[in-house]
Amino acid sequence: MSASWLIVIASLLFATMGVCVKLASADYSSGEIVMYRGLVGALMIGAMSRWQGATLRTARPGQHFVRSLTGVSALCLWFYAIGKLPLATAMTLNYTSSLWIALFLIGGASVLGTKPVDHRLVLAALLGFIGVVLVLRPTIEHDQLLHGLVGLLSGMVSATGYLQVIALARAGEPEGRIVFYFSIGGVLGGAALSTVTGWHAHHWSGIGLLLAVGVLATVAQLMLTRAYARGRTLVNASLQYLGIGFSFLYGLIFFDDHVTWIAVAGMLLIVGAGVRATMLRAPAGPAGSPAQRRA
Repeated sequence: MSASWLIVIASLLFATMGVCVKLASADYSSGEIVMYRGLVGALMIGAMSRWQGATLRTARPGQHFVRSLTGVSALCLWFYAIGKLPLATAMTLNYTSSLWIALFLIGGASVLGTKPVDHRLVLAALLGFIGVVLVLRPTIEHDQLLHGLVGLLSGMVSATGYLQVIALARAGEPEGRIVFYFSIGGVLGGAALSTVTGWHAHHWSGIGLLLAVGVLATVAQLMLTRAYARGRTLVNASLQYLGIGFSFLYGLIFFDDHVTWIAVAGMLLIVGAGVRATMLRAPAGPAGSPAQRRA
């Protein structure tokens, strides 16, 4: 299967995962969903590593801890937003991680003065955050501003986790090992949060949804990993934004989500700005990907 098709299918799987998260959020807290997602992912990656004869031992536990802390925090915030907002809105706000990375690069260049700030990147980030305002405007009208800000925060925290994934990859840590320790972090972090917020009783449909979240997320992650190893980063990153379109359709079909044309315009601005920011970063930046942010 070509890299492009792997990206398209993986984006569909992530959007489907979002549907399962939204349904499961009626019976479970975001911490519980994150915990079970991590448990399924850790078991799958552990079994795959054993089958391939790969080791999961690491010489960089501190870096994995920091990566897991930010990644799990972002995941908890994102799952909370999915439960409270229209599915496409929550998905779009999480995809602002590309814009936050651009903002971090702009801020770093300005503070350190190591190289001139690329004004094209500044413009892309500015247009993207104008899109954020348009996406958030309907949530203000429906008294959901706090939920919208939580979704936006999930994108910002995801960006910091992405930068840490780059550091781990540069240190020689394989993708499977990074995902495995992130999954373990999800189990521990989700369990800790659930202990504070409270646990909920299981039922068969809930168990099925939790299992689906873990399997869909892990399979999609593996497909994205293979796609980025084979294909061109810019093409893959652009195609991955199809996840917003899939989520938009899912929201209309399953949840009767009401998304205004203003919000749709904001989504298009965010997608366009995210692709442009990726294009400007690609020549000089690392060959990282949004796929790693979903790890």
